[in-house]
Amino acid sequence: MCKKRHGVIHPYFGCKAALATMHGKNLAISPSFHKILQVSIQIPEEINTDDLGTFTGEIERKGTPLETLRKKARIGMEHLGFKYGLASEGSFGPYVYLPFVAQDHEMLLWVDDERGIEIVEQKISTETNYGSKTVSTWNDLEDFLEKALFPSHALIVRPNSGLIAGLTFKGIKNTNELQQAIMRCASASTDGLALVQTDMRAHMNPARMKVISELAEKMACRLASLCPACSCPGWGIVDYVLGLPCEECGFKTKQIVQEVYGCADCDYKYAAPRGDGVTKSSPAYCDVCNP
Repeated sequence: MCKKRHGVIHPYFGCKAALATMHGKNLAISPSFHKILQVSIQIPEEINTDDLGTFTGEIERKGTPLETLRKKARIGMEHLGFKYGLASEGSFGPYVYLPFVAQDHEMLLWVDDERGIEIVEQKISTETNYGSKTVSTWNDLEDFLEKALFPSHALIVRPNSGLIAGLTFKGIKNTNELQQAIMRCASASTDGLALVQTDMRAHMNPARMKVISELAEKMACRLASLCPACSCPGWGIVDYVLGLPCEECGFKTKQIVQEVYGCADCDYKYAAPRGDGVTKSSPAYCDVCNP
């Protein structure tokens, strides 16, 4: 809890913030905001964030992740009439350094209309069950179920040939339901296959909820930090300087060598060595040693 920092009452202490979510993200986000800033996260009723896009493609996601975050935050703020808002967005795909490993890329946006600022924090994690498999029968699925962490993590099933009205089954955590969904979708698909996917909606995916929780703590800690120059909340890393030298040949790599700290309101910035203490890059990331 940080009511005071350097003798100053924190401007966010005890405030209320809107979070537009249909998928229980407040369970992952609220604890850190309450513990660190005593911020109360409020959920507006009767909203549909799926209108901004769905993982399964029934509604196309338009715009960049940041644009979607802003729209989500505004939905919550406008419904509740709050000057502070939060929004969460996740995307999934191959890990940037190991293409055969999946990654969860989570983003969290804080909007402060009182000061006219936005703060964005991100987290990339390989601790995800993200994946999919095409099958013709239930018998083809055994190895995938273990990797997908079924049934603690839900699955989605649809015809492999494309979306067919009434044949996208979400939130499956029951073996019988999964078997029936595969049979129906494979029968309806032009290639005789069903597409089985991990359900990446937060309330259906404990692994994702854990990453969101870790990101929420990171955001709350950043908001608790005040700018050394103007005392605006949200002091933190805003950019990176690349050029970490290779430990083998000394060549400057594309790895981070410094972290640039900045304010969301004023222009004050400074660069500091990366926080993890690493001063040399592995030759694996060197264009000279590993072209």
